[in-house]
Amino acid sequence: MTTSTNTNANEQSLLRFITAGSVDDGKSTLIGRLLFDSKGIFADQLDAMSRSKHKRTVGDTVDLSLLTDGLEAEREQGITIDVAYRYFATPKRKFIIADTPGHEQYTRNMVTGASTADAVIILVDVSKVKLREDGGVDLLIQTKRHSTIAHLLQIEHVIVAVNKMDLVNYDQDIYNRIVKAYGEFAASLGLKDITPIPLSALTGDNVVEKSEKLGWYQGPTLIELLESLSVYDESHDAPFRFPVQLVARHNGHEANDFRGYMGRIEAGKVSVGDQLVVQPSGQSATVKDILTLEGSHQSAVVGQSVTLLLNEYLDISRGDLLSSAGKPATQLKQLKADVCWMSDEPLDVRRKYWIKHGTKQTSAKVKTIESLLDINTQQRHSAEGLKLNDIATIELSVQQPLAADAYSDIRATGAFILIDEVTHQTVAAGMIRL
Repeated sequence: MTTSTNTNANEQSLLRFITAGSVDDGKSTLIGRLLFDSKGIFADQLDAMSRSKHKRTVGDTVDLSLLTDGLEAEREQGITIDVAYRYFATPKRKFIIADTPGHEQYTRNMVTGASTADAVIILVDVSKVKLREDGGVDLLIQTKRHSTIAHLLQIEHVIVAVNKMDLVNYDQDIYNRIVKAYGEFAASLGLKDITPIPLSALTGDNVVEKSEKLGWYQGPTLIELLESLSVYDESHDAPFRFPVQLVARHNGHEANDFRGYMGRIEAGKVSVGDQLVVQPSGQSATVKDILTLEGSHQSAVVGQSVTLLLNEYLDISRGDLLSSAGKPATQLKQLKADVCWMSDEPLDVRRKYWIKHGTKQTSAKVKTIESLLDINTQQRHSAEGLKLNDIATIELSVQQPLAADAYSDIRATGAFILIDEVTHQTVAAGMIRL
C-alpha cells in the first residue's frame, strides 16, 4: 500500500473527499474532529452543540457528530441519513467534505456523495470487525460495499481509517490484521492507491495531532495525508465535450442575429477557430467566439460555463453535444453499463425508464441483466431482477442515440441516471463501459 503525493501541487488546491463505512463507525465524529482541531468551527456552532438535547457525550465534552448530523431525525437516532457537505481550510489546502450515511438503506446517498469525490476515507471500526482464530479478519459488508462503489466510480485515493483504536488499547497487531484483510479485499477489487492509518476520532489520536499512544505508527496524521494527496483532473487532457444546455437568442428587437450555445465544458478545452462536430447529427462547426459574463475570450477549459458562437447556422438544441472534430464521442443506441440500483421498487425489465445523460433525456429499456455482483466474494452471477443497492452489469437500448464516452475515459459523458417515468424518482446511477 502506498501514499500518493504531489510535491508540485498548488498549495491552495481543492480536495473533495467523502467518509464512508458501516453504521456508527465514527464518520460524523471524525469530520467533527477534523473541523474542531483545524479551527473550522464557529463559536456559536460549538455552543449550540454543547447545549444540544441530542448530545451523546458525558459532561462538558462536545458531541462532534452533531456538526454534520443536521437533520432532527439524524440527531434523535444518532445516525447519518442525508449527505452533509462541509467546507474547511488549512494553510496548505482547501477541503470540501461529504459525510455519507452508513446504513445500507441509504447507500444511494453515499453514491451521490462519492460521484464528485477525489478521495474516500473508508472507516473501519476495530470494535466491530470479527477477529478469527486463524489470524484473519472478517470485514463488515458495508465496508466492502462502499469500497466497491469507490472502485466503480474510480475515486483516485482510498484512505483506510482504522478507527476507535482507543477501544483496543492501541494494539498494533489488531491494526495490522485489519490492514492485511482490507488489502486482500482491495486487491480482488482492483483498488490500487490505498493508504491505511490508525486513529481515534473521539479522542483525536492521529487526526490532526500525532498520538504518543500510537508511537509504533510512523506515517502522517490524517490531515497531513489529506494535504499531500495529488489531485489531477484527467479531463483537462481529454477531447473537448460540451453538452448544450440552452440556445441563447436575442429578444427579436435586435438587428443582428445572435445565436449562442450555453453550457459547461465537461472535458478538454476549446479555442476560437477550433473545428467541432455536432452530435448526434454529425454536422461540422467552427468556433467563432467564446463568451462569458466577463466578455469575449480566445479560449476556455474544462469546468468553465460559457456561451459558444459558431460560424455556421445549424440546427442545434438542448441535449446535443459539441465535440472535438478529431475525437468525437461514440454514438450509441445500445450500451453496456455498470449500475447501482437506488430505488425501493425493484427493476422491472418489462418497463421503460427515462435515461438522463448530460443534458439529454430519452427513453430507455433494460434489455438484459448481464451479471449481478456479490459484494462479499466479488463473484458475478446471473439475476432476473435488481433490488435496492444491487450492483450489476446491464445492457440498455435507448430510443434516441447517445453521444457518450466510456466512464473510464471521461466521467461526465460516461455517467447517466435512470428515472422512473411515473414517479420521476431516480432509480439507478450508471457508468458506461465501452
